[in-house]
Amino acid sequence: MNISVVIPVFNEEESIPELTEWIVRVMKANAFSFEVIFVDDGSKDDSWKIISKESSNNSSIKGIRMRRNYGKSAALHEGFAVAKGGVVITMDSDLQDSPDEIPGLYKMIVEERFDLVSGWKKKRYDPISKTIPTKLFNWTTRKMSGIKNLHDFNCGLKAYKQEVIKNIEVYGEMHRYIPVLAKWAGFTKIGEKVVEHRARKYGVTKFGLERFVNGFLDLLSITFVSRFGKRPMHLFGLLGSLMFILGFMAALYLGLSKLYSVYYNLPARLITDRPSFYLSLTCMIIGTQMFLAGFIGEMISRSAVDRNKYVIGEKLNIEE
Repeated sequence: MNISVVIPVFNEEESIPELTEWIVRVMKANAFSFEVIFVDDGSKDDSWKIISKESSNNSSIKGIRMRRNYGKSAALHEGFAVAKGGVVITMDSDLQDSPDEIPGLYKMIVEERFDLVSGWKKKRYDPISKTIPTKLFNWTTRKMSGIKNLHDFNCGLKAYKQEVIKNIEVYGEMHRYIPVLAKWAGFTKIGEKVVEHRARKYGVTKFGLERFVNGFLDLLSITFVSRFGKRPMHLFGLLGSLMFILGFMAALYLGLSKLYSVYYNLPARLITDRPSFYLSLTCMIIGTQMFLAGFIGEMISRSAVDRNKYVIGEKLNIEE
């Protein structure tokens, strides 16, 4: 099978028939073998009924229904799990992503050998209250992830080699950071394609400004987990050791200065009357706690069932 199209759906009953017809038309025009997987993420309208109808009319149209609204990442995760196409394409169900972009995305994966291609909605039809936070979000993500050639991490229109989506885990709000997850899994050939952004035709947006706050927290989370998830001692042990040494050196200085004053009969305050004593003591306590946190984290990591789970590129003369 050439292409799997994974489409999360949440209350988009008006868009589904038109989107389905459009995708099928593009696929047939390019002689692609394909499947379209609609993942109904707990819709309250008739989205599932319409998906069921489309599925009964065309065996290439498939559906997954979530029992409640879990979020876009969960919907993509379930769609990725059953996708069988050599190239997997994701798009939103609100008709703001154009299926006419599918052949170009497919070509970049198959012919130009990209692991992942992300759409860039260079010209957007969103209000300024959405475009400015989006630009800030993308700038921050570029700086923290090191993927400097992407302008629109949050674009729903993306294409992947099947190997990519089978080796990353999308959860929480991580759908915004799939290129980052892919890069840290070893899929470094990441490209970008300018795509058409269409004005919303039906309904209203399902996302508010809180998604940027949640998204930033998730970025911090995956940055930490990817760098220190398997070696927490490298972070907590280092910081804890530095803080303990700093506190110990300060306490040692106070002790030696007190002994010096006593030995030469110089006036000196009690060590416990000096604020610096309590600061040094606090540093030693916090340093010890951080070191122990790193040690415990290391023990948990060593006991994890996936501690040696890595992505293999290829094998030669290795029998499975």
